[in-house]
Amino acid sequence: MAILLTGNLDAEDYADWRRHLLAHLPAGETLVLATEDYDPEAVEIALVANPPHGTVARHPNLRFIQSLWAGVDKLLSDPTLPRHLPIARLIDPSMTQAMVECALAAVMLLHRQLPAYAAQQARGEWRQLAQPLTAQRPVGVLGLGELGSAVARTLAGLGFPVSGWSRSPRAVAGVNCLSGADGMRTLLEGAEILVNLVPLTPDTEGLLCRATFERMPRGAGLVNLARGGHLVEADLLAALDSGRIGHAVLDVFRQEPLPAGHPFWHNPRITVLPHVAAYSEPSTAARIALENVAAFRAGRTPDALVDPGRGY
Repeated sequence: MAILLTGNLDAEDYADWRRHLLAHLPAGETLVLATEDYDPEAVEIALVANPPHGTVARHPNLRFIQSLWAGVDKLLSDPTLPRHLPIARLIDPSMTQAMVECALAAVMLLHRQLPAYAAQQARGEWRQLAQPLTAQRPVGVLGLGELGSAVARTLAGLGFPVSGWSRSPRAVAGVNCLSGADGMRTLLEGAEILVNLVPLTPDTEGLLCRATFERMPRGAGLVNLARGGHLVEADLLAALDSGRIGHAVLDVFRQEPLPAGHPFWHNPRITVLPHVAAYSEPSTAARIALENVAAFRAGRTPDALVDPGRGY
């Protein structure tokens, strides 16, 4: 029986993943690629990177799905996905570190008012702005999973007063942890910078909207590193125009690549990143994915199993 690699990958990506997977492939396992001829009935394990809808269902003897991405919202949106199969997300410390670095860079960009200084430079204006200390700049982090907890701890370690929100209660050292609807309101009302890292589910679709922005302090900063589906784009543009939101750092979008002519490209109050905050690096992720496969083969519970009912 075989392990299949399939996903939204180009030829170079397939070659890179194959090289690193073969370096860690357990004895007796066979790796096949979706781009090659293979017997679908021979596939028991699928390593997936957002494959086209219908791909997974073509393998009648599939027993386990290991995502090569941290997020599984696109995979779970496949109406043909066999719902009885165990699915695991990828948890890679290298990806967590990359996300922490990007979140920290975005928060510091807003905290140190670098967009305002860039605008002054364009005007040839020399003016020093009042600069609060980190202890005077409350930050809110939506989502306290693997990535959100690491980001919240790091920001708290730099002296920011950090509140974090999750659907169910969590405990993170140095972070004011909140949950539920009341917790969300409390977090938003105090967050001068809001970092979004919640999973995309039907409950969080459109979370970053007018109602959310209106609860935040006037002129607050927004950082979206989760999914484009969280953001109501028209509401953000209106909030920026009114001054309700001062600046937004966006790494993810409803349509990627961001189309030419999209209003985000040329809005001086938006920093656009091309979905680079944190992505799976085959050199580290291949070993972690195959260790999870080995755990499944041995009858152990794989790490980071997905709860389809929660969407992550």
